[in-house]
Amino acid sequence: MKKFLLPVLVGSISLALSSTSFAAHHEEGKKVVMNNLSTGESIGSVMVQDYDDDGVVFTPNLSGLTPGIHGFHIHQNGDCSSAIKDGKNVLGGAAGGHFDPEETGKHSVPWSEKGHEGDLPTLYVDENGKATQPVFAPELELEDIEGRAIMIHAGGDNYSDSPKALGGGGERVACGVIAE
Repeated sequence: MKKFLLPVLVGSISLALSSTSFAAHHEEGKKVVMNNLSTGESIGSVMVQDYDDDGVVFTPNLSGLTPGIHGFHIHQNGDCSSAIKDGKNVLGGAAGGHFDPEETGKHSVPWSEKGHEGDLPTLYVDENGKATQPVFAPELELEDIEGRAIMIHAGGDNYSDSPKALGGGGERVACGVIAE
């Protein structure tokens, strides 16, 4: 039952944020161009904005993604280039790991103070490959994530390090850097 309630809760928050009341509460934001890591081509953008003093809203306008749920995170470094890890080329590897200023070393839910601050709600991509549903991260402030990367992973996110580390999202498929 708990596994079912989490997507419903995140979806409800997303729908609430997409209502007209959102316009009255958001601050100026940053438009982040997102690029496919395999092709280097733009897949659209994500608008990143503070929401009063309550957190950050990420409003995607993306296309060309695989339908379904995708892991969506803030990564430590503002660099989307490839990097060698364990002798293998990792697309977007220069972005480093999930943003974790408190050094918790733990992947968790976006509203927890006991995990990475860069753990965001999952990104929903519709059957046409488009992502437009806003997501809300209550533990962040825009100024804390400027200069860092936004990453979209191939798979979903179970908000845990078990059974697979970092939510099980798998390979990095798209990335963009939040301007300072």
